[in-house]
Amino acid sequence: MAFPHLQQPSFLLASLKADSINKPFAQRCQDLVKVIEDFPAKELHTIFPWLVESIFGSLDGILIGWNLRCLQGRMNPVEYNIAMEFLDPGGPMMKLVYKLQAEDYKFDFPVSYLPGPVKASIQERVLPDSPLYHNKVQFPPTGGLGLNLALNPFEYYIFFFALSLITQKPLPVSLHVRTSDCAYFILVDRYLSWFLPTEGSVPPPLSSSPGGTSPSPAPRTPAMPFASYGLHHTSLLKRHISHQTSVNADPASHEIWRSETLLQVFVEMWLHHYSLEMYQKMQSPHAKESFTPTEEHVLVVRLLLKHLHAFANSLKPEQASPSTHSHATSPLEEFKRAAVPRFVQQKLYLFLQHCFGHWPLDASFRAVLEMWLSYLQPWRYAPEKQAQSSDSQPRCVSEKWAPFVQENLLMYTKLFVGFLNRALRTDLVSPKNALMVFRVAKVFAQPKLAEMIQKGEQLFLEPELVIPHRQHRLFTAPTVTGSFLSPWPPAVTDASFKVKSHVYGLEGQDCKYTPMFGPEVRTLVLRLAQLITQAKQTAKSISDQCVENPAGHSFLSWLGFSPTDPNGLYPANDLDEMGQDSVRKTDEYLEKALEYLRQIFRLSEAQLAQLTFALGTTQDENGKKQLPDCIVGDDGLILTPLGRYQFAGQMVALCSRDDFLGSFCRYHLTEPVLANRHLLSPVGQRQVANHARGPRLSLRFLGSYRTLLSLLLVFFVASLFCIGPLPCSLLLVLGYLLYAMAMTLLTERGKLHQL
Repeated sequence: MAFPHLQQPSFLLASLKADSINKPFAQRCQDLVKVIEDFPAKELHTIFPWLVESIFGSLDGILIGWNLRCLQGRMNPVEYNIAMEFLDPGGPMMKLVYKLQAEDYKFDFPVSYLPGPVKASIQERVLPDSPLYHNKVQFPPTGGLGLNLALNPFEYYIFFFALSLITQKPLPVSLHVRTSDCAYFILVDRYLSWFLPTEGSVPPPLSSSPGGTSPSPAPRTPAMPFASYGLHHTSLLKRHISHQTSVNADPASHEIWRSETLLQVFVEMWLHHYSLEMYQKMQSPHAKESFTPTEEHVLVVRLLLKHLHAFANSLKPEQASPSTHSHATSPLEEFKRAAVPRFVQQKLYLFLQHCFGHWPLDASFRAVLEMWLSYLQPWRYAPEKQAQSSDSQPRCVSEKWAPFVQENLLMYTKLFVGFLNRALRTDLVSPKNALMVFRVAKVFAQPKLAEMIQKGEQLFLEPELVIPHRQHRLFTAPTVTGSFLSPWPPAVTDASFKVKSHVYGLEGQDCKYTPMFGPEVRTLVLRLAQLITQAKQTAKSISDQCVENPAGHSFLSWLGFSPTDPNGLYPANDLDEMGQDSVRKTDEYLEKALEYLRQIFRLSEAQLAQLTFALGTTQDENGKKQLPDCIVGDDGLILTPLGRYQFAGQMVALCSRDDFLGSFCRYHLTEPVLANRHLLSPVGQRQVANHARGPRLSLRFLGSYRTLLSLLLVFFVASLFCIGPLPCSLLLVLGYLLYAMAMTLLTERGKLHQL
C-alpha cells in the first residue's frame, strides 16, 4: 500500500478505515507496518486513537477489534502470528508509540470508563490515591460531555490494552477457549517480562530512526500524600484536582518510567474496582454488586501476581537487604522492593475479599483460589525455588519469608476464614470441591508456615506500649500506591508495629480481628472436619450402592429409560459422571485434607475420632443405628442442624440407584429444583442452582388444615359405604402407591424427552 507523503492526515485515516473493511488481515498489517515506518509523527498521531481502538475494541464493548481474547495459535496460526509480531513489545505498534512519545503528544481518555472508585473520586474533584492520575485530569469546557484524562501515547496504549479485558463481553460458555493459549494472555506475559525483567534491566525504547535518539519519558511528579483507607481523617490528606502540581522527578527515574506505568495501569484497571467503604457496604445482604470479575479476568491477575513475585524476588542478596539501602541504589532495584507492598497489596486484598464473598458456590471458584494461593507463596517463584523432597512432602518454608507472611497477615488469616465459610456451604462429595479443600489445606500445612502466621498474630495482638515517641503515631498502611520514587519511610524495627500498620491500613482503625488460631476459627475447622468425615462416608455409600446395582440391570433400563438423571437433579454432586474413579479421588482428597487440617491446628486423633462418632453412623451391639445428633431441651430430645442431615448418606444412596426403586425415591425425596425458578440475575441463577441441597424428607403437608379436612371428608364418605377407618386407610395408601408409581414412570419419561 503506497501513500504519497503529501496527502493530508485525514485522508490517511480515511484510507486505512476503508482498507480495514476491504482488505484481508495480513495485508492490513503489512500496510500498517509501512505506514508506521514512512510517515512522521505529525501525521501518525491522527490515526493512533483509531488504530488502538481497532485493535483492542471500543471502551463500550461494542467493537471487539482483533478479538485477542479468543485468538489462538492452534486455531488461527496465520492471524495469531501476525498479531503477536505486530503487538510485541519490540514490534511495530510499540515503535509507533515511542515515535509519538518523542513528540509529547497527548490523547484524551474518558474518565467514565475508569474503575468505579477512581471515577467516583475524580467526579467529586478529588485526586485518586495513585500518582498515575496526577496532572492528567482535564476539565471539560462549558457544555462539555465529561471529564477526560490527558494521556501520553504509552499510557493511552496500555490503558486500552488493560481495559479490553474488562470492557469486552465475557466469552460465551459454548466457546471452549483456554485463556492461557490466547493471544491476550500471552501478550500480558510478554509485556510483563519485557518491562518488569527478572534479569538485567528494562530494554531501552526503540528509536524512531536508525540514527535517532530515544524518546524522553513523560514528566513525573513527586509522591503526594494519599488518602489511606485506614485513617479517620482522610479528607485532610486528599488534594483537590485544581491543586495538581507539575514538577519533574529525579532524572534517574527515566530508566523505568514505562515499567512503573505498566504496573500501575494493570493494578488500577484489573484490581481497583472496590474501595474499603464499598467493601464494608457489600457486607450488607441487600448490597448490589458493582463489578463482577470473570474467570478469565482472575486468571490474568494470577499471571500478574506470579510474575510480580518473580520480579520482586530477583534482587541479589546484597541488594535485597534493607541495611544496604542507599541513594546509590538503582531505580529498578527500588522498584522491585516497592512493587508488591506499595502497588498491589491493598487493592488485591479488597478484590479477593469480594471474590470470596460473592463468587458462586461452584467449581469455577478454583480460579480465584489458585490466584490467592499463588500470592501466599512467593517462595514458589523466587530464583531459589524449593524442590520437593524424595517423600513428596513439602520442604520447610524458610525463615526469610517470615516478614512477608507477617506484613501480609490478613491475606493468610482473614481470607482463610472466608474460605472456611465457603467450604462449609459446599458439597464436599464433589471431587472438584474436595480438591479445593485439599489444595488450601496442603498450602497452609507447609512446615513452619503455620508458626509464622501464629507469630504474626501474636505480634498484632500484643498490647501497644506507651512510648513518648509513639504516642501520636497513627497506624497507616505503607505507601501502597505511591510512586516508587517517594521517600522511604523511616526504618521501623518494631515488627509488632509493622503488623499493626498492615492490619489497620487494610481494615481500618476500628477493625475487629478474629485470630486464625483462636477458638472461633477452631470451631469452624472442627465443623469442616466433621463435614469432611460425613462426605467421605456419603461417597462410600454411593460407591457401595453402585457396586451392588451395576448399570444396565434395573427395571428402568429394561423399559428403555436412561439409568441416570439427565438433568443432574440427584444427587447434588458430580460422582455419577465420573464413576468409581471419582469416588476414589474424593476420598483421597478429603483424607489428605483432614490430615493437613490436623497438622495445622494441632488436632488430636481423639478429636477426629469423636467427630466420626458424632455423625451417628456407627452401629451399636444390636446392629441398630444410634440416635442422630441431638440436644436435650425442655420438651425432650431436639435434633441439631447436623442431626437433621445425618442420614443423608442413605438417602443419597437410595436416590442414586439406577433402578425403579431409585426413581421412586427421587420422586419423593428430592426437593424441587431451585435452578429452574425465575431469577433476573444470571449470577443469582448460578448461585441458587449451586445452593440446591440433596434429598430430604418433608412431612410438613400433614400439618396442613387442607390435608386434614380432606382426610376427614374421605373418611366420612367411606363411612356412607360402610367402609371403616382402617380399610379406608389401607385403600388410601394403596391408591397413593399406584399414583406415585405412575408419576415416577411419567417423570422419568418426561426427562428423557427433554434431552
